[in-house]
Amino acid sequence: MTTPRILIADDQSDVLTALRLLLKSEGYGCVTVGSPAEALEKASKEGFDAALIDLNYTRDTTSGAEGLELLQGLKKGDGGMPVVVMTAWGSIDLAVRAMQLGASDFIEKPWDNQRLLNVLGAQVSWAREHRRAERLDAENALLKGGGDEPFIAESPAMRPVLEMIARIAPTDANVLVLGENGTGKGVVARRIHALSRRAQRSLIKVNMGGINEHVFESEMFGHVKGAFTDAKSDRIGRFELADAGTLFLDEIANIPPAQQPKLLRVLEEGEFERVGSSRTIKVDVRLVSATNADLKEEVETGRFRKDLLFRLNTVEITLPPLRQRREDIEPMARDFLARCARRYQRDGLDFAPSALARLRDYPWPGNVRELGHVIERAVLMAAGSQIQAEELGLGGTTGVSPAGGVVDADMTLEQLEEAMVRHALEVCEGNIQRAADKLGLSRGALYRRLEKYGLGSGEE
Repeated sequence: MTTPRILIADDQSDVLTALRLLLKSEGYGCVTVGSPAEALEKASKEGFDAALIDLNYTRDTTSGAEGLELLQGLKKGDGGMPVVVMTAWGSIDLAVRAMQLGASDFIEKPWDNQRLLNVLGAQVSWAREHRRAERLDAENALLKGGGDEPFIAESPAMRPVLEMIARIAPTDANVLVLGENGTGKGVVARRIHALSRRAQRSLIKVNMGGINEHVFESEMFGHVKGAFTDAKSDRIGRFELADAGTLFLDEIANIPPAQQPKLLRVLEEGEFERVGSSRTIKVDVRLVSATNADLKEEVETGRFRKDLLFRLNTVEITLPPLRQRREDIEPMARDFLARCARRYQRDGLDFAPSALARLRDYPWPGNVRELGHVIERAVLMAAGSQIQAEELGLGGTTGVSPAGGVVDADMTLEQLEEAMVRHALEVCEGNIQRAADKLGLSRGALYRRLEKYGLGSGEE
């Protein structure tokens, strides 16, 4: 983890020195400034995990006006950066005004070192976890195209699903989404959140199959500094991040049996303790879970608690596989095509009639996820302005790449990329700039791929 960076603003040099020495001894990186103008300039050019600012400067010494203006300026520049205010002339009224304007907390001078460290540690941890949650949510979006992908559901098989979503989304009922792998359970979870009263709050996703049993409690409930060997700082868990919002537990059947009672307690009581802490935290979380497993069978075999299942499936939504909703295949394929074409700079690309027929006839064992991968690969492989049936690489066939070589339908996108880079270098006789232009990449981006695939650097 990178060293947390703190911006400190105060017009007294002895205060800046004392704060810098204290925070550096605790592992913080510090940048100190003596005026609001300097603070705003630094914040506009550099990134900080938190700011610690005085409320009184040279213009006057009691009103806090300059500090409040600085607070507003910092929040306008980076609304996600916590700002802790401090003043030797602290009053409840001034503290309340600062909090109303966006301050995360306040410290009175002369400060108590431990309180100051606790406040800053909590704010840095909170900010980092929220930024991490935002990154995770963005990465989980379909084809990395953002969280606003259209909800395509034109087939008769999807009508009951649409009706159920419309009925239960505005409520706080827990929802269990069932369906085969790749059917779009995550898309349904995002749709439910978007149509709920919690839409303006966080949607936090957790892949339960990817959490090691030994760190389950830390990931879900958080921990305090020193709770275990590697607990270097406080950490906020997923339930706390999702407070007042929605928590999406994907692959819920994979939760270890030993951890199921801990999850059940939170769902029943709405409270938990961070690892290493005795302080009980209450949360208000709407839960959406998803699995491709038969949870009733898991209950019968003893691998899943019956009482936990009852908490999860207040409402069940079962997604049909793509082969049962063929009316959605073409509009979905066109949506994937539009987004992939933008990403790979293949504007104007379309499907040949033979390709559309092939898409409609294919059984889609991998469902919507497989459709997305097939279209992305086809965009990379298409030799002309239309994607031909053979360029889809379906049914164990091979396709002809733009390089003129044979590409196996089972090749990964990474393997396809390497083949395209090799071909561009061959066609351009090793000239880096020409090859980069042909691939629609910058020179730096091409160099990174050359290093990644162990290819020669070519000629200039």
